[in-house]
This record gives sequence, structure tokens and C-alpha cells, in this order.
Amino acid sequence: MKEIMFGIMSGIVAALGMGGGTILILLLSLFTNMEQHLIQGTNLIFFIPTSITAIFMNVKNKKINYKLSIFIIIFGIIGAILGSKLSFKIENKELKKYFGIFLLVIAFFEIYSFFKQYILRKKENNK
Repeated sequence: MKEIMFGIMSGIVAALGMGGGTILILLLSLFTNMEQHLIQGTNLIFFIPTSITAIFMNVKNKKINYKLSIFIIIFGIIGAILGSKLSFKIENKELKKYFGIFLLVIAFFEIYSFFKQYILRKKENNK
């Protein structure tokens, strides 16, 4: 049952473009005793059908910048190869720690961005 909930929650977040894989990794890390390498591999398989669905919907709604996408895809593949090779050289415990640090950095960045936007809107409204 929890796998169904993990899939639904991660799928919704993925469809919104906010990192469904990150949510899935977090949920699997917190609520299963799977090793981090296995969690990350499972996430990659999860990503294939969810991204195809999201791509289809975004193409249908004409929400894709194809020139930018090609450039990002090419370098994303290079990064995926390098990251995959690197992850197999890192111990499970360390990989889990690095992922946690990554999530904290993203969280702080999002909080900072939120407050920055809030302050800018407040200044605009006071003019």
C-alpha cells in the first residue's frame, strides 16, 4: 500500500515539474530499508514513464523550448554518465549523507527565493 502512495505522490510532484524523483528517493529512504544505490536505481526506472507522460502533456500544450532542450539533453547525458560512475565509487552511507546535504541546499535556496520574491512584491505594492 505504501508503494502505491509513494508512486502517486511522486507522480503528482513529477507532473508539476518539481522533482518527483527527489520526493520518491526521500520517501524510500525514510520508509524502507533499501540501500541508497538501489533507491536511486529504482528512481531512474520511475522517471522513464513519468517523464514520457509529462513530455506528452507539455508537447500537447506547446510548453517546450526545443532548442534549449536539445542542448540540455546532450549535457545531461554526459552528466548522467559521470554521476553514475561516481555514485558506484561512493559507499551507501556516504551517498545517503550527500543526498541529504543536497536536499538541505535545495530547501535553503527555495526558502531564500520565496522570501526574495515576497520582499520584491511587497516593495512593488508600496509604490
